[in-house]
Amino acid sequence: MNIIVCVKQVPDTTEVRIDPKTNTLIREGVASILNPFDAYAIEEGIRIKEKHGGKVTVITMGPPQAEKVLRDAIAVGADEMVLISDRAFAGSDTLATSYTLTQAIRKIGAFDLILCGKQAIDGDTAQVGPGIAAHLDIPQIAFVRSIRELSPQKIVAERMTEEGYEVVESTVPVLITVVKGINEPRMPSLRGLMQSKKAHVPVWGANDIEVDPKRLGLDGSPTWVDKIFSPPPRSGGKRFEGEPDQIVNAFIQAVREDHLFV
Repeated sequence: MNIIVCVKQVPDTTEVRIDPKTNTLIREGVASILNPFDAYAIEEGIRIKEKHGGKVTVITMGPPQAEKVLRDAIAVGADEMVLISDRAFAGSDTLATSYTLTQAIRKIGAFDLILCGKQAIDGDTAQVGPGIAAHLDIPQIAFVRSIRELSPQKIVAERMTEEGYEVVESTVPVLITVVKGINEPRMPSLRGLMQSKKAHVPVWGANDIEVDPKRLGLDGSPTWVDKIFSPPPRSGGKRFEGEPDQIVNAFIQAVREDHLFV
């Protein structure tokens, strides 16, 4: 079974800073990590390979330093990796990103399953995975918490909803996005770490995949950020003292003064 896992390198959310002039994240000097949800996608891909056989190829789109997350994937058991990197991709929104990744997947060739984390912690849109499925015109199952059945012909999975979960059946090939509860990612072995350090990272630019230049980067992004800012720190709030009935009355009065309800 040929499995492709899409991952992303994201800034550590504890150190996020914003450029007030460009309304973009300041990445220079900020620690980058593997998007946490993608670790579960990698693990699920490796588990499927161990059960059904096949190959796991991990891809990411990003700057040259994004190769680290690919090496992390090799260290825990992925077989191949590809870095999609070119200045032409800079500024891509989710539509341009999903298009670029789709074209890279087309170059990789035949696949049975594409795995993605449910969302990236820097953008939180949860759109790239479904966007890839739309570009490829294949079925998708989002927010998967468990795979009940998988064969070369079909998949049966449980997907989380606000009320609980649904059991969904789909034909294969298919794209799924996974949530944290699907598994527990493994730690890399010493052998895996050594292999990841020695492994060659293929880098594909815009000229290496069949792309329409008008659909890349800022030019291919129909959405843009008008304004972005850090929320102000929370105040200490109010403290009410006295007897219980006095505290309740004081709280209601304070809520009314803040116009939280009439």
